[in-house]
Amino acid sequence: MQKSSPKKQVKQPQQQKLPGKESKMKPKPVSDDPMRPGRDRLKNKIAFITGGDSGIGKAVAILFAKEGADVAVSYLNEHEDAKDTKRIIEQRYGRQCLLIPGDISKEKNCISAVKKTLKTFGRIDILVNNAAVQIEAKSIEDVKTQDLVKTFETNIFSMFWITRAALPRMKKGSSIINTTSVTAYRGSGQLLPYASTKGAIVAFTRSLSASLAEKGIRVNGVAPGPIWTPLIPSSFEPAKVAKHGSDVPLKRPGEPVEVAPSYLFLASDDASYMTGQVLHPNGGEIVNG
Repeated sequence: MQKSSPKKQVKQPQQQKLPGKESKMKPKPVSDDPMRPGRDRLKNKIAFITGGDSGIGKAVAILFAKEGADVAVSYLNEHEDAKDTKRIIEQRYGRQCLLIPGDISKEKNCISAVKKTLKTFGRIDILVNNAAVQIEAKSIEDVKTQDLVKTFETNIFSMFWITRAALPRMKKGSSIINTTSVTAYRGSGQLLPYASTKGAIVAFTRSLSASLAEKGIRVNGVAPGPIWTPLIPSSFEPAKVAKHGSDVPLKRPGEPVEVAPSYLFLASDDASYMTGQVLHPNGGEIVNG
């Protein structure tokens, strides 16, 4: 059965407050392709995904479940979106989904989320560090210290805290996948803190892969380009939201369902010889590194 390609949809001018809710987006992001069956590539695996309530994290959680995994989803407070993710995973694909709300910019919440996952499932086979926040500022003079700190705590500090807590229960053959961004490679003049954390995530991924190679745990990353997620209407002005992704070669933003297969590949045995690498589903932007 062939995969159905997401159609180009007109994005309407819109704006939300951070962190943004998928349920209020027009049109809603495409998180699943029910016409494409799973092939048990993650059968009986346990996956822990941060930011799995919506956007890329939601699509990854759903695809992992379709491929046979049970999933723990960490998210901030977007309860309606998280419940929809859980509903799809459990009712459509028959796998278990544990929802864990909490602010992972706080170390104690990172540790708690891992403990809850281990209490329910006993182990973690796949760790996806995906949650992020971005706050636009016209120049470095406009960057507020509180926003700078919050962005680093959420986007990169949490990866250290969660990975450190999870590692003792991750065995040889496990996989860690970190979400970076095209902004790590081309920069972003109005997203200085965000782009800086994404560059740090690339270095974190490469360094952690070297650190864990002897343990047989692979560490890779995904650097999406412009994707249609709640982060967009909650970060930019309405007019900019409507044009999001129009400047890449494919002339549109990607849908989360188009990014999730990169994570599936890296999580599966198909990527058994890949570690310290970054995949680039970005609509055709040419990047170095």
